[in-house]
Parts: sequence; structure tokens; C-alpha cells
Amino acid sequence: MQRLTIPILLSIVSASSLAADPSVERGKYLVEGPAGCGNCHTPFGAEGFDFTKNLAGRLVEENPAFKAIAPNLTPAGRIAGWSDADVVRAIREGVRPDGSVMGPPMPFGMYRGLSDDDAGSIVMYLRTLAAVENDPGASVYNIPLPPAWGPPVGTVAQPAAGVTAEYGAYLAGPVAHCLECHTPMGDMGPMLDTRLGAGGFEFHGPWGTSVAANLTSHEDGLAGYSDDDLRMMITQGKKPDGSAMMPPMPYGYLANMTPDDLSAIILFLRSLPPLPDAG
Repeated sequence: MQRLTIPILLSIVSASSLAADPSVERGKYLVEGPAGCGNCHTPFGAEGFDFTKNLAGRLVEENPAFKAIAPNLTPAGRIAGWSDADVVRAIREGVRPDGSVMGPPMPFGMYRGLSDDDAGSIVMYLRTLAAVENDPGASVYNIPLPPAWGPPVGTVAQPAAGVTAEYGAYLAGPVAHCLECHTPMGDMGPMLDTRLGAGGFEFHGPWGTSVAANLTSHEDGLAGYSDDDLRMMITQGKKPDGSAMMPPMPYGYLANMTPDDLSAIILFLRSLPPLPDAG
């Protein structure tokens, strides 16, 4: 299994930064907003997410290759005994304190580019959650996992926030991992070097099968949509004709984004080189 790399995104993240400190407020915004952590880590109830058990873990995906469990992230879960540095390393490198490697679908290839301040903010917010007793079980992998998803992550600077394609790349990559889902999957993982944002990955769930859309500037992608169309699709899950889009896109979380952050993501998506759907 090949290590996932995103040179275009990591080069942007390591560029000029703003002086900022981690904060609970920033962490809450990221977790409950663009990062959408609860999309995998919050259990389902009879009518969707059970927010009385916010971030308490659940079964995410089960197939012949693996049974993936998103763990309980509240203080009642395993990370309560981990240091802040342990949690940051688990998020960005997929390595637990005992040295064992975590598996998919956690998007480690994207999270490696998460800034030190934002990773620290996320941990600060998780520490404030109410403890929810819930044991979702443990993941089981029938495929070999790599010894590591890459070299240790060093210092990652905070990128300059603004309505720019560069900041949109950070939000759509390391924060929201949009491109992890919207890039075709090859034998070695998402084809980030050759098919970035071209869509086509299939998601199977109780709703049936949904296919990740092409996000590039090609006519098969976003060329025919206005910016307002994209805002509605990203935050409301509605197409321009009013029809509902399908899961697992975390529309409710993305609706919590600031207008500027949403505009930055759209600018970045407009900058993606045009690629057709797979023939």
C-alpha cells in the first residue's frame, strides 16, 4: 500500500502563516464545521445522527477488506488517556501511542497537512466534550496496513486565511478532505497525482449507492454551475433544480462554515485543472 501524498496542498500549507494560537473556539468551528468529524464519529439514531451522543463513535464501513470503527472521541473514550501530542499524531499520522497503525477510511494523506495550530485547537475542543459512555468496538482489517503512512509530521505552519484559492486548498484538503472522497480510487489509494478531484468513487450505504461528483472545471464537473449553485449544493445538499443530493456528504457540518471559508473553497475548486469523468 502506497503512502498518500499531496504535494500541491502541503506546499501551500507550509507557506506564509499567520501568528495564531490554538483555541477551543477554533477547534469547535473545525470539528462541528468544515472538518465534519461527526460525519463518521457520531452514532446514528432513528432519524439520522444522534447528537445526544455527539462524537461517541460508530461503525463507519464494513466490507470484505475491513470493518472500520470510528472511535469514541469524548472523554469516556480511549483518547482520554492519551496526551495532546498523542491525539495530534493519531490524527495526522494514523499512529496510536502504542505504535500501532490506524487504517482507512481516515484520510491520513490529507490530515498530514493540518497545521499545528488547527490540530491543537481540535484536541482542545475534544477535551471539552461531555463524556458519553459508548463502546463502538474495534476496527478489523483483512488487508495489510503499511508500517506508516509517511514520515513523521514536523511543524506545519498556519496558512494565511482569506478568500483565496490557496486557503481554499487548505480547507478542501487537510481540513475537510473533500479531495479524498472526490478523487478516483486506484489500487494504491486516491489517484491524487493524476486524477485530482475527478470524482467517480462509489459510496454504499442504507441510502443505496452514491457516486462522488467531478469537482474539476471540466464540463463533466463544475463548469455548468454558478457559485451560488455550489454554495447551495455544499451546504444544503440540493441541486439547482431543487432535488436532494445523497449521503455521505456532510451537508449539515458544511453549513456551519463561514461565508468567506466557503467562498475560498469554491475559488480553489474553480482552479482545479479540467478532467473528464472516467470513460
